[in-house]
Amino acid sequence: MSSNGGDAADATRGRIGAWIRPAAVVTVLMALLATMYLGYVVNPEKNLHDFPIALVNQDEGDTLAGKPTNAGNQLTAAMVENIPADKVDMQVVGIAEAQHLLRDGKVYGAIVIPSDFTKRLAILGAAGVVPGDVTRPVITVQTNQRAGSYATSIMTRIAGQALDKANSTMGEQLTAAVDAQLNATPGTAPQLAGASRLMLAKPVDVVFAPYRPLGDGTGGGLSAFFYTLMVLLAGFTGAMIIHTMVDAALGFTPTEYGPWFVHYPPTSISRFRTLLMKWGVLAGVAPIVSGVYLAVATALDMPIDHGLMLFLYSTLAIVAVGVTALSVLAAFGAAGMLVNLIVFIVLGLPSAGGSVPIEAIPRNFAWLSTFEPMHQVFLGIRAILYFNASGSAGLTRGVWMALLGLGIGLVFGAVVTIVYDRKGLVRKPNR
Repeated sequence: MSSNGGDAADATRGRIGAWIRPAAVVTVLMALLATMYLGYVVNPEKNLHDFPIALVNQDEGDTLAGKPTNAGNQLTAAMVENIPADKVDMQVVGIAEAQHLLRDGKVYGAIVIPSDFTKRLAILGAAGVVPGDVTRPVITVQTNQRAGSYATSIMTRIAGQALDKANSTMGEQLTAAVDAQLNATPGTAPQLAGASRLMLAKPVDVVFAPYRPLGDGTGGGLSAFFYTLMVLLAGFTGAMIIHTMVDAALGFTPTEYGPWFVHYPPTSISRFRTLLMKWGVLAGVAPIVSGVYLAVATALDMPIDHGLMLFLYSTLAIVAVGVTALSVLAAFGAAGMLVNLIVFIVLGLPSAGGSVPIEAIPRNFAWLSTFEPMHQVFLGIRAILYFNASGSAGLTRGVWMALLGLGIGLVFGAVVTIVYDRKGLVRKPNR
């Protein structure tokens, strides 16, 4: 009786566990998913930190209101002082360095003050006193769409707000100077004309111009991110499929398609040799999938200037992700699926930098980008698609990080499976 009672209690606990365990795992996983995804997207500008912008001052100065003045220097100092340093990394550089930073995607934009800035302000001020044709001085804001589409909108807002405030301040100073000149000049009108006063109130014309704008077929700067997502899914999902189907063929798990069910007799093969077989299948599939991606992108008129480089790097990234994912599955079994999902997808998307820039997500999320695979692959693919396959634009880092990930996956998988084999932890059903 006691034995039967114990069996019944065990069965009850087993049934309860069959409900509670999966519900708990799903709840925790979805809570992590919500925290990561909503945490990085709901308020990017509140999370802004170290957002890189170049500031170029080419102003040569001139005489303004009878005094030697360099308005460009004044504006530069005011912007550096007023823009929060903890949110924006304002880099005051020369025009050549700014172009280099833009070309490699190191800054999200550049504010350029021209060489005749003070001179044109002086001419504008003089036009309030004497008649003649005049144009407002221009400050150009170059946005870098290739570095990120959402980053472009952040750059536009930061520059627009900063320059609008500076424009108003300079307008007040220029208007006061012209008023003083009118009062001190015999034979002139004692009051500044309304149209002139309106012009002087906002003396600077701010022009927003994209730097090397992207053409059609790039999704407004999102094609690199979605291509990255496809590559990660090829490695991650491909590893899952290969793991399941190879295990089924070797008799370690049943095969079930609809009502059809078969469970082959287990094959006498070590864990290490099984992993080698899965790695081999993945290595053969990776270039095929990479080629399919390239063919589909070409058929959809996606601009690809370095097709061979994109093919080779995508293949390397698929192999690196897939090998590591297979090693995790070999080490942890079914739990490895959750580990892979968290590492490659749940933590990867918020820290990729493909939609929201790294500098606009919480700092603890940004820290993940130092090692998360998706960000490394994104840097490589973005460099190939948008930055002429430049190593300094992220391709070098993308390649080395992929090789590092591949090495870690190979060593981890080999060590774990060999240890399991030597300890006699063979894969066979318990009787």
